[in-house]
Amino acid sequence: MKKTIVMLLATSTIYAGGAFSVGSKNIRVIASTDTSFGNTYTVLGLNANYFVIDNLSIGASYQTYLGGTPSINQITLPVTYHLGLEGMPIVPYMGAFYSKTFIGGDYEDYDIYGGRIGASMRTSSNSYVSFGWVQEIGSSSDNISKRGYPEMSAGISF
Repeated sequence: MKKTIVMLLATSTIYAGGAFSVGSKNIRVIASTDTSFGNTYTVLGLNANYFVIDNLSIGASYQTYLGGTPSINQITLPVTYHLGLEGMPIVPYMGAFYSKTFIGGDYEDYDIYGGRIGASMRTSSNSYVSFGWVQEIGSSSDNISKRGYPEMSAGISF
């Protein structure tokens, strides 16, 4: 089960009028753990998002799982919508994503489809924290799995 320890989200701006407006970019450094194949992996990754219109971002993410066998690498394509509540201290979000997970050795690669919902809260003029829930459905040729887990991120503007 995936247990998110820390996800640092570095964005160019924080406010709904800036961070979530067309042309804004977000970069997130991911550090977490995940248990799979009887191993606990350290997960490291990078995520980048671009706001194609106000409040709607598309992105790409790469994660690698370290410290276990088989090797695991994952590419994710997320779409996230932030509710346009300009000037509010809390900004709700919802999104969907597709992930392709590549498993080393004789294991079969698999697909994950999912969604997320949560809220971001400003903690200062240049930082915020986000809390949410992620729900996943994974599939391979002979297996379908479902799981949900909380997510947390902290953002700093620069």
